[in-house]
Parts: sequence; structure tokens; C-alpha cells
Amino acid sequence: MTKLLLILNVLFASQTLNASQAPKAMVWIKPGIFTMGSDDKDAKKDEKPAHLVRVDGFFMDETPVTNRQFKEFVDATGYITTAEKAPTLEEIMAQVPIGTKEPDPSKLIAASLVFKPSDGPVPFYSNRFWWEWKGGADWKHPTGPESSIDGKEDHPVVQVSWYDAEAYAKWAGKRLPTEAEWEFAAKGTHDKKYVWGNEEFNEKDPQANIWQGKFPYQSSKNEGYYGTTPVRKYPPNENHLYDMAGNVWQWCSDLYHHAYYEAEAKKGVSINPKGADKSLDPDEPYAEKRVHRGGSFLCHKSYCKGYRISARMKTCPDTSLNHLGFRCAKSKE
Repeated sequence: MTKLLLILNVLFASQTLNASQAPKAMVWIKPGIFTMGSDDKDAKKDEKPAHLVRVDGFFMDETPVTNRQFKEFVDATGYITTAEKAPTLEEIMAQVPIGTKEPDPSKLIAASLVFKPSDGPVPFYSNRFWWEWKGGADWKHPTGPESSIDGKEDHPVVQVSWYDAEAYAKWAGKRLPTEAEWEFAAKGTHDKKYVWGNEEFNEKDPQANIWQGKFPYQSSKNEGYYGTTPVRKYPPNENHLYDMAGNVWQWCSDLYHHAYYEAEAKKGVSINPKGADKSLDPDEPYAEKRVHRGGSFLCHKSYCKGYRISARMKTCPDTSLNHLGFRCAKSKE
């Protein structure tokens, strides 16, 4: 962090709250200015340019929302998640170019996307080689109807869409964090590449739950975990937040636009940015997408270093996957 940023952040220190003032299982993230994005060699185009952002103080959940917490919400409200409802043909066709062939009606079922290891090395140009549209997969059955969350109450909830995450956050009296808030909370006061520092991931002494071995067909994990792990299994970051790298990707409130940072950088200092006004992913221009952050148990340096603090990912808000969850934020009242 530059000397200027250090001075500016000292000026915000008066807004710091005592830990006792934070809601249960939340952490106060004091306000400050930080460098968002990255010009590092590993950074993708949509992470550039690095630019200054000022964020007001806010509360952040210590961990991703767990299966236990999400079940409390469902039990209290009777909420039915996106994956538990069959998509309509109209919903599907609205996200693809005009003239696209309609999907087989047999695919229009209550289902979700589940990771399926390949039999061996596959090309990385398309993730279709390791994802499967599986009927009966939902938050209670993360990898299909034969699976269960029994014994995994403290694992992050997965197979939740952006809409599901929004509904939970509203019920809990919270909200989803903005992308800027998420990155600021992950980074802490030091400008570093990973939540644990600048050293690379160590498979012999892992700092987070990411893929170990050869992706996407051979896992060398020696701890008995192939997918998610319980929250708090790995050390927290500087802000005492757990699982800000790996385990599950985490939904943010922002719409995704591939050139959003270019516009924000022109402001000098972007103040409490809320995301793009409209979504645009050049790879799928007809589909609206929302941002998610943090990487997951499927990230590996050979394909996806999404566990880097500045790494961005985007997905349609009605999508659910077995490596995608969320955590909540809350503004100071």
C-alpha cells in the first residue's frame, strides 16, 4: 500500500466500531481506500486496470452461509429455490441468440449443474467437459438426488442462485456485498495477491480449499474432502473472515460488465461503487450476468486461479452450481 493510501485510511479510522457492536457472526470492516483490480501477469482483462476505490464501513458475515443457516430460512419461510423449479422454454431462449435451436423438452426439469470429473486430460476451451445438468440436484442434494447434506450442516450451502441468495439476505435483514466491498474485505490493509499473502498455493500445506492434483480428473487431496469443507477449517484472513479464498464462489450484488473497470478508473477514486448499470459478457451477450468472487474447491492454477483476490467470475442469476454459494453484508445503521 502506498504512503498516500496509508494516510487516507488513517483518516477513516474514527469510524471503527468495537467488536461487541457487530451483529452475531459478523465482522466490522472499517472504511478505507484501496486498489481494486490488478495489473498482475495473472490478471485477466476484466480485472484491469487497477484503480482506487473508497468504501464506507460495513459488516460482513464471518463465513459463507451454511447449510444449517439456509435450512433455518427455508423452514421459516417455505422458500423454494430456483433449482427446485423447472425452467420454462421462454426463460432459456431469452438468454441465447435469436435462431438458436430449442433445447430438448426432457431438459426442462428441476435440475442444476454438478461437477463431473473427466476420465482424463481434456481441453480447457469449454467447461462442458466437466459439468453435468443433473435432475434433482439442489441445495439439499448438492450432487444429485442420491446425495445429502446430512453431516454437512457446517459446510457452505451450494446450488443456490443469485435470486436465492438475495431472498435469504433480505430475510436475515442483510444484503449481498458489492463486488468492491467483497474485494476490500478480502484484501485487508495490505496490497497482496492472495488472502494469505503473496506466496503461491502450497499443496503440501494448503492455505485454502482448492483443487489439488490434476484438474479436472485427478484429485490428490489427502484430507478426505473432495468437494466443500466445513467453514472455518482454514485460517481466516486479516479481517477475521473465513473462506474468502476457495471452498465456494460467493455471489455479489453487482451486474457484470467486462469493461466496467475501465470506466471506474476514469473517476480517479471510485466511491462506494455498486456495479455496472447493465450487464455485458462478450462471450454470451444475450445473457444478463451477476458477479461472484473468491474461487472454489475446483480452482487450480492450470485452469482457474480464481482464488486470487482480484479474480472475477460471472454467471446468470438463475444459475446454481455445486461450488457456488454466498455470504452476506450489512450497512451500519
